[in-house]
Amino acid sequence: MKFTAEQIAGILEGVVEGNPQVEVSKLSKIEEGEEGALTFLANPKYTHYIYSTKASIAIVNNTFIPEQDISCTLIKVDDAYKAFSKLLEYYNQVKLNKSGIEQPSYISDNVKQGDNIYIGAFTYIGNNVTLGNNVKIFPSSYIGDNVTIGDDTVVFSGAKVYSESIIGKNCVINSGAIIGADGFGFAPDENGEYSKVPQIGNVILEDFVDIGAATTIDRATLGSTIIRRGVKLDNQIQIAHNVEIGKNTVIAAQTGVAGSTKIGENCQIGGQVGIVGHITIGNNVKIQAQSGIGRNVKDNEVLQGSPALSYGDFNKSYVYFKNLPKIVKTVNDLEKNNNGNN
Repeated sequence: MKFTAEQIAGILEGVVEGNPQVEVSKLSKIEEGEEGALTFLANPKYTHYIYSTKASIAIVNNTFIPEQDISCTLIKVDDAYKAFSKLLEYYNQVKLNKSGIEQPSYISDNVKQGDNIYIGAFTYIGNNVTLGNNVKIFPSSYIGDNVTIGDDTVVFSGAKVYSESIIGKNCVINSGAIIGADGFGFAPDENGEYSKVPQIGNVILEDFVDIGAATTIDRATLGSTIIRRGVKLDNQIQIAHNVEIGKNTVIAAQTGVAGSTKIGENCQIGGQVGIVGHITIGNNVKIQAQSGIGRNVKDNEVLQGSPALSYGDFNKSYVYFKNLPKIVKTVNDLEKNNNGNN
């Protein structure tokens, strides 16, 4: 798909300097620009590339004044970075704007379908499923019985949504994600063998939730595992049964949250964090990468380490840890001197 500089300027409410009819069909970094590509300049450190880039169109700030000749057409906007982000979003919407039902696919007779849906080939849609308007389900996906998916939600290829799950509006479930698998529930008997505890709850994703590739969210034993509005989960995260994550919390890759833990709103949790079960983490908490959380956490705490300490205490302690060999040597020297004086 090709766009002219004039069309792009119209989308971004910008002003064209150069050839308004020049066309582009791809996006690129400014240092890697080539003919037919659109790029942008927002960071002053990259300004020198604007004079050598081969890109056909560059988005720049209104304040940019060239100091040398420029071969590409410029589109001037108030904020080049925001404008380019807006264009990426528009490009993504165009790219994902599919509709219709591809074959082969299986759709149960009692599925309720909204308008303008897309179901890719080799997809399975179970009994009593409800699909809202503009739902996009890409090929080789699985939607179990009694699932509800809200308007404008996208399920990418190979994702699995188990039965009874409720997915809100404007959600994104990336490839390989599994929503609603059984929680890790087993009970030992007198012989030390484990029997499975049935997991009969479900998973609820509220609106505007993003789930990364290969992330798993387990169904509740009873009740619901709940991911509140606006939560963003990175790739390869494990959310156990009956966990609740508060709105607008973000969690980076490879973090694991054990069962029945409650995480508050607006938290930021780094990668490879381990969180034990049955604790409560407050609102606005920040947890640094590779930390281990084994206790309740109050609002606004900043934690690091395993077991986690307050961020300030961790950094102070780490200074002593780095100097530990010197401290030990100093202590040993003092002991030798003291013994020599005796």
